[in-house]
Amino acid sequence: MPRNMSFMLTTDQVRNKTKTVTRRTGWSFLKSGDIVNAVEKGMGLKKGEKVKRICQIRIKSIYSEALFRITKEECIKEGFPEMLPDDFIDMFCHHNKVWAMCPV
Repeated sequence: MPRNMSFMLTTDQVRNKTKTVTRRTGWSFLKSGDIVNAVEKGMGLKKGEKVKRICQIRIKSIYSEALFRITKEECIKEGFPEMLPDDFIDMFCHHNKVWAMCPV
């Protein structure tokens, strides 16, 4: 059974297929060809709430890259065409609580 991957911040982008890449922490076990369930919210569900599946995604490729290398083009692929790379980095670090990965 596929694992659930939350897209809480980019639910609309996944639904309308404008998000074509995703940066993640803690998913180093994924391999090309794996299938995951894209869900609206995976954690912090209230009592009685159920996971809402958006779609299934087949992983095309996996690679590790320093966050500071993100480009404007990659921000667009992430589903944030209005963001500059520094804005994306700030947002990513804030929502993922990974300040050690982020430039000062």
